[in-house]
Amino acid sequence: MRRALALCLLCLSIAACAPGQRTKPQDQAAAPGQRPPTKATGALPTTTITKEGRLLRLDYEGFTVWLDCKERGPVKFRYNAQRDTGSATRADNFTLDPSIPKECQQTSAAAYGQGYDRGHQVPANHLDASPVAIKQSNFMTNILPQTSQMNRGAWLLTEEIVECYRDIDELLVMGGVIWGNNPADDYFVKSHGVKTPDAFWKVVVRGSGNSIAWIVPNTKDATKGKLDSHIVTVEQIEKLTGERLPVTGDARTTKPKGSWVVPIGCDKS
Repeated sequence: MRRALALCLLCLSIAACAPGQRTKPQDQAAAPGQRPPTKATGALPTTTITKEGRLLRLDYEGFTVWLDCKERGPVKFRYNAQRDTGSATRADNFTLDPSIPKECQQTSAAAYGQGYDRGHQVPANHLDASPVAIKQSNFMTNILPQTSQMNRGAWLLTEEIVECYRDIDELLVMGGVIWGNNPADDYFVKSHGVKTPDAFWKVVVRGSGNSIAWIVPNTKDATKGKLDSHIVTVEQIEKLTGERLPVTGDARTTKPKGSWVVPIGCDKS
């Protein structure tokens, strides 16, 4: 009886390891468009990468950026901003994305210096329901040089507007970079392998279809108080960038008189 049981267990063991049979959960391949399972080590999920023309589409947890390997930086981003239900702490360290070829990324994650911040395209604060997403937002694939006045001024105000209005409506947020052609501004090609953008654009669409768009220059003058002077139409952004944005009707051609007002008492943290 014992001999028969031992043989039975041996057969089961061989069958489990035979080609085409089950594998350990951590070895299972992810389905198309999904990330593979993460081992219980605290490691971040592998970035889902899709080639779209000359760009790499990087799907992170809760946001997407499109990376230009030639420019070594993100050229556009997109995410849905939903009701704020989290308070995860923003990560302090910036790193390269270990899933992305090094030749497609900046050569350093160090601070830029010279009055420029490591500026987020998709802000960590809008991803605070997920510690994973917050860490991923600090990958250099989501970072570009922004003057500190712009990053903490007009660009920050666009983020605060989204932070407040996502509790009113679900928002679709899209944006990207405008590189320009001024070689005198390319301070960080040697240190980081990336050019300094001339400006950044952003479009926010509310659930009702109402939208607002900005082109914010990457200059010291781009303060919070001047954000309204950077309002443009969605159509202008489409003509400048060649993007076709999911905005229709009058919302494409109408230029609001002012940015959406931050409601009194809004928790912008």
